[in-house]
Amino acid sequence: MTGSVYAAFGETVKHHPDEDFLCILPETAGRYAIESGTYSYRQAAQIVGELRGRYAAAGLRPGQRAGLLLENRPDMFFHWFALNGLGVSVVPINSEWRQAELEFLVGHSEIGVAVAPRGREQQLRQAAADCGRRLIVTPPDLSGLSPAPEAREAARISETQEVALASATREAAPARTTECALLYTSGTTGRPKGCVLTNEYFLCAGDWYINAGGLCTVRPGRDRLLTPLPMTHMNAMAFSTLAMVLTGGCIVPLDRFHPGTWWSTVRLSRATIVHYLGVMPAMLLSAPPESGDRQHTVRFGFGAGVSPRLHAGFEARFGFPLLEAWAMTETGAGAVIIANREPRKVGTACFGRAASDIDYRIVTDHGGDAPVGEPGELWVRARGAQPRRGFFREYLKDSPATEAAWEGGYFHTGDIVFVDPDGDLHFVDRKKNVIRRSGENISAVEVESVILQHPQVAGVGVTAVPDEIRGDEVMACVIARPGLGAAAHMELAVELVEFCKERLAYFKAPGYVVFCRELPLTPTAKIQRARLKELGRTMLGASDAIDLRHLKKRSTP
Repeated sequence: MTGSVYAAFGETVKHHPDEDFLCILPETAGRYAIESGTYSYRQAAQIVGELRGRYAAAGLRPGQRAGLLLENRPDMFFHWFALNGLGVSVVPINSEWRQAELEFLVGHSEIGVAVAPRGREQQLRQAAADCGRRLIVTPPDLSGLSPAPEAREAARISETQEVALASATREAAPARTTECALLYTSGTTGRPKGCVLTNEYFLCAGDWYINAGGLCTVRPGRDRLLTPLPMTHMNAMAFSTLAMVLTGGCIVPLDRFHPGTWWSTVRLSRATIVHYLGVMPAMLLSAPPESGDRQHTVRFGFGAGVSPRLHAGFEARFGFPLLEAWAMTETGAGAVIIANREPRKVGTACFGRAASDIDYRIVTDHGGDAPVGEPGELWVRARGAQPRRGFFREYLKDSPATEAAWEGGYFHTGDIVFVDPDGDLHFVDRKKNVIRRSGENISAVEVESVILQHPQVAGVGVTAVPDEIRGDEVMACVIARPGLGAAAHMELAVELVEFCKERLAYFKAPGYVVFCRELPLTPTAKIQRARLKELGRTMLGASDAIDLRHLKKRSTP
C-alpha cells in the first residue's frame, strides 16, 4: 500500500497515463485568468515532477510547511503533490481571509514558503512582517525561489532528466504517518483551529469513497467529478481529489458555485458525480423548471445539508439522488457516514447508519446515552485497537483542545443527532446552534429551511437573541429578493411568521425579523454562527428588529 498522496498519484500515472486528470472549463479559466483545457495524468505528472525538482533545489525538506493561496486552480493540485513528494506539508490559504486572518495563519502555521498568484503576494509578505516571521512568497512559476547552494547540482540534474512520477514509489518516500496538510477549520464559532492531517488521513478518505458502494459507486477510469467546493475544505481536498486519483478519474474544479450557469457547466464537463452543499439545491430549485432539467450524465450528488423539505423535490425534478453524508475535518474518513443505500428516508435529515468499523454514542446533556428517537451529541471513534485511525492527528499547538475533544475515548463532534428504531442517524443541528426558548430546543437550521421556501426570501440566518422571560428568542435575519421595497418589509415579516407557524410548532417561528443586505458566510457558504449571533444582538439593541413576539401563540385546536 502506498505511503503518500504523491506515491498514490504516481501509481495512477503508471496505470492510467492518458486518462483525464483535471478539466478546467472556460468559465473557471476566465475567472482565474488562466487557460482552459484538460490535463492527462501523464501531463500532470510532468508538471509535478518539475516542480518537485525545483522545490528540492531550493532546499525544501521533510517537516517544513508551505502555504498555498491557489484556490481551485490547477496549480493547487500540482504544487500540493510536488511538495508532498518531498515530505513538505501544505497549508491551503483561504483567498477570502483578510490581513488579520492571514497574520494569524502565517504565525500559527510557521510556513516558510508561500505560493500565490501575482497580485496577492504583498498581502502575505505584509502578514509575515506583522507577525515577525520570515516568509518567501513566490508566484506559481516559482520564480521567487532561489536554488540553495548545496542543491544547485541536484537542480541541474533534475532539469536534464526525463520527469516521470512512476519512479516515485521506488524512492525513499514520506510515510503514511507523515504530515500531509494543515487544514484550518472554517471558524464559524471562533478563531480557526489548525487540524494536522497525515498522508493516511487522505488515503483513507479516498479508500473509503471508492469502497462505499451502493448509490455511491465509483467506476475506475470512467467518472468525472465536478466540485465547486474550495480546496481549503476537506470535502474537495481529501474526498474528491483522492477518490479520483485512486481510480484514474477526472476532477473538474470550479472557482465556486454559480447557480445561473450550473447546468450548462454540468453538461459541458460531462460530470457523472457532483459535490454539493445544502444551499445549492435550494438555489437551483428556485429557478423555473426547464425541459432540459434532466439532460445531464450525473449519477449522484455527494454532500450534506439539503433541506429535508426540498430533498425529494430536487431528486424528482433533476433525476439523480443527493446522497447525504456526515463527516468533519477532524474525523476525515475515520467515522464518515452516508445514506447511500435504500431506503434513504429522504425528507427526514437522515444521513445513513454507521458502518461496522465505527463506534458511536449519542450523549445527552447529563452524560448518558440518549434513547432511540431522542437527540444528543454525536460521539465517534474508529472501532478496534486504533480509535483515531483516519482522524486528524491533533489541533496544532493546542493539546488541551485535542484531548478535550477526545475526552472519554470518543471524538466529541458538537453535532446533535438522533437514531431511529432502524439504526439510521438523523441530523438535528450543531450543538451551539440550538436555541433554548422556554425549555424548548429549537434548531436554527430547521427554521432556516422553512423560511428559505418562501418565494420572497433569497437568504436567511436564524439565531438566538436574549429574552428576559423565555431565555432565548428566535431571530431571523432575512435577505429579501430584489424588487421588494423597504415599505413591504413589515408585511413580509408578518407573513414569514405565519408561514413558519403553518409548518412548525408555533414556538419555532421567529419572534424577531431583521432585513439585511448580506449574511456573514464562510467561503463554503456556511453561516458564521458567532458573527450572526453578534449581528442579531446588535440589531436588537439598535431597534432594527421587527418585534413579532405577539404573533407566537398556540393555534386553537
